Amino acid sequence: MVPAGAQVFSLSDMYGTINSPNFPEPYPKEAEVRWNISVPDGFQIRLYFLHFDLEPSYLCEYDYVKVEANGEELAAFCGREDSDTEQVPGEQVISSPRNSLNVDECRDRNDEDLACDHFCHNYIGGYYCSCRYGYLLHSDNRTCRVECSDNVFTELSGVLSSSDFPNPYPKSSDCLYHIELEDGFLLSL
Repeated sequence: MVPAGAQVFSLSDMYGTINSPNFPEPYPKEAEVRWNISVPDGFQIRLYFLHFDLEPSYLCEYDYVKVEANGEELAAFCGREDSDTEQVPGEQVISSPRNSLNVDECRDRNDEDLACDHFCHNYIGGYYCSCRYGYLLHSDNRTCRVECSDNVFTELSGVLSSSDFPNPYPKSSDCLYHIELEDGFLLSL
């Protein structure tokens, strides 16, 4: 049963994207949104969270994302990606309990032969890749990169580091950093 005032959306395509209201801005207060996702018989629904940032809610009491299938709760998430105090999805994939007759091009690959850098989405007859929030899909449609060439540093002191530091920088990233100082100052790296 859908509570009064709740927004209800339907998604019946073989793949798609779901965003909270106003994304990437904060969602409205007291927002209740339901997505009814359906696929043809014989297929399975798989959910990936590319970005997860909810207002903190102790034990997911107030602000949360709940995933249900046929009245059964599959998962409940709350909190922020950058915090370990709540229950966030991370890189977990949520699958509906129905059997799938579709071949999954995203599964059963070794690290050297990954279909996608970050997320792989299977659909009838193929797959597509997507990237975590803040990354862009490279023209090869598999590799995720960051856009980092528009940075201009003008402060008298600071720290310059690659994206994702201290982790290795993203593949296929070409970063050009500009450092501009007022006349009379010297740069020391």
